[in-house]
Amino acid sequence: MKKWVSILLLSLYLVSTTELNQLLKLPILVEHYIEHKGLNPEMTFTEFLKIHYDHPVKDADYTTDQKLPFAVHSFPLALVFTVNPDFSVEIKKQIPCDHPKVTFSYNPVFYHKDAVNSIWQPPKNC
Repeated sequence: MKKWVSILLLSLYLVSTTELNQLLKLPILVEHYIEHKGLNPEMTFTEFLKIHYDHPVKDADYTTDQKLPFAVHSFPLALVFTVNPDFSVEIKKQIPCDHPKVTFSYNPVFYHKDAVNSIWQPPKNC
């Protein structure tokens, strides 16, 4: 049971957040192919795909062509942010501080230039 629930939840997640929702349009593809096959009985499925995906043309059935899977990219994930009406921002003037500035001093005991640069060198023995 856990396996089926996890497969269901993963499928719902992938269909709602990726382009996999385009696979739900496959019945439209089959119906449209049958329409074209009725108009031209010698048309193969690969010719149908070339007409609609390789070099699509704006013809009489353009609106149906746009409903085919992967013809138009969708943005399935939509994020909506709302702001609480009671939300407010207060900007206060910064009060100057009387503390002395912190200064950093250079101490050569703690810094060895060759040790830091040696990791970027190629290996000596190849």
